Amino acid sequence: MSTVSSPRRRADAERNIARIVAAARTALGSDPDATTDEIAKAAGVGRMTLYGHFRTRPELVEAALVEALRVGEDALAAVDLTGDARDALARLLDSSWTLVAESATLATAAHGVLPAGRVRELHGAAAGRIHDLISRGQSQGVFRTDLPISWLVDVVHHVLHGAADDIRAGRLEKSDANHVVTATVQSILAAPTSNPPRQVTTT
Repeated sequence: MSTVSSPRRRADAERNIARIVAAARTALGSDPDATTDEIAKAAGVGRMTLYGHFRTRPELVEAALVEALRVGEDALAAVDLTGDARDALARLLDSSWTLVAESATLATAAHGVLPAGRVRELHGAAAGRIHDLISRGQSQGVFRTDLPISWLVDVVHHVLHGAADDIRAGRLEKSDANHVVTATVQSILAAPTSNPPRQVTTT
């Protein structure tokens, strides 16, 4: 009896977890203050079931962010980053922008309940991809070298999220966002055409 019911219970638990995380992504993606009760209702499970898998709201928010980043990572991993770093960056920003726009409110929820260091850690793969691309662009002579790469990565991150905020506030049309984001980032990263910049220590 137990050999049959145990796998069944595990399968049921896995399905419940998947439903809860999916509901959390949707709810928090619409409202960063969505409650666990609202998420449980959307997932079609009881509060006790939800708390049986996620003891606290921050745990649930983190699980939703991890899942969103996993899906995003799958999409970004398929982006062609070969060739000229400027063209590769444009392709990466095109895909990154779409993902950021879809998860901006979820990110707001995460920043509200998780330590800043943890949120940065979870975004490590995406930040690392931008870091490596900027480094390559510097080697190709098309990106500036007078500012630390870590700072430039942060600037790209802030531009992406700033555009998402402006769309929500009605200050930027969604149809214009991709062009605005790409043009802004490219202009920030572009190597000066005269007076070669001084080299700085990069991280």
